[in-house]
Amino acid sequence: MLIRFFLTHSFFLLLIACTQCAWAANPGLPKIAVTDLSYEEKVQEYFHVISAHQKSSYKERSRDRERETPHSYSASSSGSVNAQSEGSYYEESGINSYIEQGELHKFVADVKGEMLRSGYYRVFQGRPVAKKDMETLFDIIKRIKKGDYQGADFVLFGTVSSIEFRDEMTPVQGSDAESYIFSLELVADFNLINTKTYEIKAAFSAMGEGQDTKLLSTSRGGRIKPNRGRVISEVSKSLGYDVARQLEEQFNPAGAGRGMDRTHSTIIDKSSEQVIIYK
Repeated sequence: MLIRFFLTHSFFLLLIACTQCAWAANPGLPKIAVTDLSYEEKVQEYFHVISAHQKSSYKERSRDRERETPHSYSASSSGSVNAQSEGSYYEESGINSYIEQGELHKFVADVKGEMLRSGYYRVFQGRPVAKKDMETLFDIIKRIKKGDYQGADFVLFGTVSSIEFRDEMTPVQGSDAESYIFSLELVADFNLINTKTYEIKAAFSAMGEGQDTKLLSTSRGGRIKPNRGRVISEVSKSLGYDVARQLEEQFNPAGAGRGMDRTHSTIIDKSSEQVIIYK
């Protein structure tokens, strides 16, 4: 365990040292700030409100009178009752619709990693947008002018255009098993913007995808839980590679054609996993 920790720690120190040496040897490398993925979606919420109110009052007055003399006796009584009651009832149901905006603080770590791997850029983390400044989420020019990316030559701004989870269950022919597939597909639009001239130096759509496949015996029944962590990791890795590939094709400060010489292979394990559920 200590040897593994030492080797891992040494590897990261070496990686940092090599990166710093590369930056020192190439001070002219463009400095790019990578923002988190911005998103905007329409949210609908069902509501049902019931309000009931009742008010009542009761008032009673009575008066008794007696008179007695040596020769006579008399008595009288009088009274009144006043009762009031009022009530109200209100019921309403419907759907509230509103637009939700925010940033996904995931999926860009591998984008920055692939950019660093290329050795063509110096990469910085873009400043997240505060809740009070959410109206400027998609106004990247205003955020640049505000000074959110000081020191950066370019900003790689990404927005989510599509994100879709799928749950699919398919019978396996010739057996009592079913194939369960949990998958995620993410598509984002990217723009590389010059922080001084606001010129767009690269623009493209990139996609990341991942899936988790399991086999479930129908005779045993039960529920199955997908490995969401592995799926998100696969999406992040494939998105990072696709972004770095297209960025090098459109914007390569090291010289035309150099970025196309780099080879990269991403292996995604899509093998089925047998799941046995004991009841």
